[in-house]
Amino acid sequence: MKRILLAIDALNPDKNSLDFAGFLGRLNKSKVTGVFLKNLKTEEKPLVKIMQGSAYVEWEIDENSDEYKTKIEQIKKNIALFGEGCISREVSYKTITFSEAPAAQLIEESRFADLLVVDAETSFNKHYEGPPTEFVKDVLKKDECPVIIAPERFEAIDEIAFTYTNSVSSVFAIKQFTYLVPELKDKRVRIIHVNKGGKWRVEEKNKLMEWLQNYYTDIHFEALEGEPESSLFGTFLNSKNTFIVMGAYGRNSLSQFLKRSRADLLMNAITQPIFIAHV
Repeated sequence: MKRILLAIDALNPDKNSLDFAGFLGRLNKSKVTGVFLKNLKTEEKPLVKIMQGSAYVEWEIDENSDEYKTKIEQIKKNIALFGEGCISREVSYKTITFSEAPAAQLIEESRFADLLVVDAETSFNKHYEGPPTEFVKDVLKKDECPVIIAPERFEAIDEIAFTYTNSVSSVFAIKQFTYLVPELKDKRVRIIHVNKGGKWRVEEKNKLMEWLQNYYTDIHFEALEGEPESSLFGTFLNSKNTFIVMGAYGRNSLSQFLKRSRADLLMNAITQPIFIAHV
């Protein structure tokens, strides 16, 4: 992995996301690109203009207002603080600023990145939405690289939890995570499979084990009986320092498997980092 994108609310950057992106950057010596996002459309106000002696109203940004100038200065300070934070963490960095259609621009940029880190509460809505916000959901559905939902707080990674659904998406996510973060090969690995019978199919388990042994040294298989939502909640709710890996978000097999993505449910209650990838 060489290029990590960190989505940043230009006016309200999240320190925890920077901490986690910094951890990943140090881990495999990747460059962290801070993508500072601001939706200037929300700053537009009705301004009275004169044309040919007649007054008319037009919605646009008043760049001469004290409020606007204050926000621009704050963004500049936040960009400088990001740079200082990367330097203090000994991480190579770059910055990009997008001022319109933040989700669309971030998604386009993800096409040329290995990984995207985002805070589940990133929002450009003036009203509180709760995690994951509509902005984050949109990015997760359309991103063009794997995404990590940054944890609320970060101390360390002690184990990796792969959620397995007997689908192309779940295996793809396991492979993508493994290829992108090989430095975690010595961590404890749990492969969690939830189904009605609460059992693994022997052949399926053996094939997965054969592949995983090429990359990890401490592998444990778990089978849980019940519905994925409740079972995974119970498994991860009190876990600590666990890196959760999941398959597709709101697409194909997963969108058909659950009317509402499990990732939505987990993000509302789990404080661990969540890696999400789709085919």
